[in-house]
Amino acid sequence: MRALIFANGAASDPGLVRHWVAQADLIIAADGGTRHALSVSVMPHVVIGDLDSLDEADRAQLDRSGVQLIVHPTHKDCTDLELALRYARERGATEIVIFSALGGRWDQALGNLMLLTLPELAQVSTRVVDRHLSISVVRDRTEIVGRVGDTLSLLALQGDAQGVTLEGCEYPLNEARLPFGATLGISNVLTQSIAKITVKQGLILALHLGREE
Repeated sequence: MRALIFANGAASDPGLVRHWVAQADLIIAADGGTRHALSVSVMPHVVIGDLDSLDEADRAQLDRSGVQLIVHPTHKDCTDLELALRYARERGATEIVIFSALGGRWDQALGNLMLLTLPELAQVSTRVVDRHLSISVVRDRTEIVGRVGDTLSLLALQGDAQGVTLEGCEYPLNEARLPFGATLGISNVLTQSIAKITVKQGLILALHLGREE
């Protein structure tokens, strides 16, 4: 089951949103992310959060459409996006695509990316998308589908990543160590339409930047 989540960062490309909405089973807005959904004429199934970023006009539109509102206290221990991710997982999502998670405040954007490492998402294909950029976490193995010339950057999370193998790129890796805090994996280039990544120990943040037409 594919779930889409609108976060409260900078607005995502409308064409990209429409592409994914056509294939969605569940659409969630994390509080202020509602305005990004409504701006491209997407009515979420659920809005979740403390709703402190939801203006009166948007709230009225949601009420008229019968959208489910899941309200949490303002004083809570996690962000609205984390609440949305956990809700999607509880509803049985096997794939989650997150819009509008970047831009705006640096602390929020970095926190949004760190949410990709949540243990409960280990068996769920989860990515942040923004125009030509797709960001995901590699826990064991994955394939990045793109075009020759696309940029692929790999960053170790939670310490060094061990046993890293990368195929289909200009600078391949074979059972390598990707040091935490270093830039060894930055700005690689796809030489094939599919890049294969394997990691035996640790987590890797994979950032795939497609070439603009």
